[in-house]
Amino acid sequence: MRLAIAYDVSDDANRRQVYRTLQRYGAWKQYSVFELEVNKTERVELEDELEGHIDPDDGDRIRIYRLCESCLDDVSELGAETPDEQSNVV
Repeated sequence: MRLAIAYDVSDDANRRQVYRTLQRYGAWKQYSVFELEVNKTERVELEDELEGHIDPDDGDRIRIYRLCESCLDDVSELGAETPDEQSNVV
């Protein structure tokens, strides 16, 4: 299944952990947004791992969107191309 994941994590160390976890599963698309292709088991493992890297009391949030096949056909990108490497992780 294809997922789009957006995150808002206040602590630099936690944000790095979230970034590195997501990087193992998929591609960084833009600030705090990843796209990944995972199976059901990997999704459960990913969600468990991500939950351990955030602090909801600090307002940290991660949103996971499942992208259906027809949704993928409707993706539009405007502006600069997706970067090859991350540049915004502390």
